[in-house]
Amino acid sequence: MVKLDFNRGLRLLTPVQFKYVFQAPQRASTPEITILARSNNLDIPRLGLAVPKKHLKRAHDRNRIKRLCREYFRLHQHQLPACDFVVVAKAGIGKIDNPTLTKMLDKLWQRHIRLARKSQSA
Repeated sequence: MVKLDFNRGLRLLTPVQFKYVFQAPQRASTPEITILARSNNLDIPRLGLAVPKKHLKRAHDRNRIKRLCREYFRLHQHQLPACDFVVVAKAGIGKIDNPTLTKMLDKLWQRHIRLARKSQSA
């Protein structure tokens, strides 16, 4: 049975974990959002979010972006490679509606899946 939860074990929680991803990441990006990835020694993917106040002033706007990213990750975590991912929001992300952002996330996650398969076969 496939579990679709998003518990503490699936999150990047400490600054050390985030720093690990930022040191040598694989990138997939659009002008509004970037997903950084770095393989981990675990058998599961983990997610971290960086949605700065600089680009989204209101908390409910930042929470909307984080909620959509978490939900997409939760539903597709079994397709993702065993990597630590950090989603970084950039300028202009607040102007994107939910369906467009979901399509954008899908495109970026699929790119990371392809990169992981390519690196495993090489």
